[in-house]
Amino acid sequence: MQTVAILGFCVLLATLAIISAMKPKRCGLSRFELERRSNEGNESAQDELHREALLDDLLSLKKVLEALVLVCVVMAAVMAFGNVFGVVASVAVALFYSKFAGVEPIRAVASRLLDTIEPAVLGFIQHHPQIGRLVRLSGLSGQGDTPVASRQELEHLVNTSGVVLTADEKRLIINGLHFSQKTVESIMTPRGVVETVKKSDVLGPLMLDELHKTGHSRFPVIDGDIDHVVGMLHIKDLLTLGRKDTETAEQAMEKRVFYINQEQTLEHALAAFIKTRHHLFIVVNGYRETAGILTLEDVMEALLGREIVDEFDVHDDLRVVAARSAKGNNNPPHATNV
Repeated sequence: MQTVAILGFCVLLATLAIISAMKPKRCGLSRFELERRSNEGNESAQDELHREALLDDLLSLKKVLEALVLVCVVMAAVMAFGNVFGVVASVAVALFYSKFAGVEPIRAVASRLLDTIEPAVLGFIQHHPQIGRLVRLSGLSGQGDTPVASRQELEHLVNTSGVVLTADEKRLIINGLHFSQKTVESIMTPRGVVETVKKSDVLGPLMLDELHKTGHSRFPVIDGDIDHVVGMLHIKDLLTLGRKDTETAEQAMEKRVFYINQEQTLEHALAAFIKTRHHLFIVVNGYRETAGILTLEDVMEALLGREIVDEFDVHDDLRVVAARSAKGNNNPPHATNV
């Protein structure tokens, strides 16, 4: 009888060690990232998200089963070794069984067994949610520290950081995350609101007054039309001109003109501004037609996430002005859009 009791004690002790060695692994991605990928149709993320929803109950069930087996081990120890030695053996088991579970052969057996039974156990928990509620333990939720897996997740962390970051700091970080993905076309001043000056225009008092009333501070100088920009005028420079009615835009303009394609990124544009030490580029499309203008101010506003007010600028957002003005473009009474 004692031999059977000792054998039962050993079997229960091994079972306890194997259960203790079972370590269901959590996904290395946060719940936000799993939900994001799942919403994009990623089936692997959908499966992992479903597993994560049941994993806490699985861990709780493991803890409950571990406690029950430990009780059985104590009873078997008393039956096998008597009251005194049985209690001593039980205390020793309670103190050291987790270390015994860390032995590599035990861990290997536990890992293979867990891989085999986990789908069935998760299915059981899913179909019997009352069992999960009954055995659920607190303190098991959460995934611990998980690496940030996407820009979207980092943006989510910034937005949900509470008072750790100020509103300006959040805006700066988020705009920095998207800065390299934005194109010149997304922030440029469209050609529809670009005020130009013909190279033959005389820069007399009336012309200076008209330019000042536009609310703009920079003016491309054109030769015929806006697709032929030959220079640049800045209103600050015009204020220092001599009082001569015969001064033309061609004589006063800066002849260097820098062009940038509308498909280039803002990261490229900023590097170009730094390299050329120029503050305004003419934006062109793939056919070298003028699409608009881009200033260093535009790029810095996109990076900082807030407007930099120019003392000469009347309009805060020229793209809004262009959109409003565009309603009258190519829109005769009998127009038909196809």
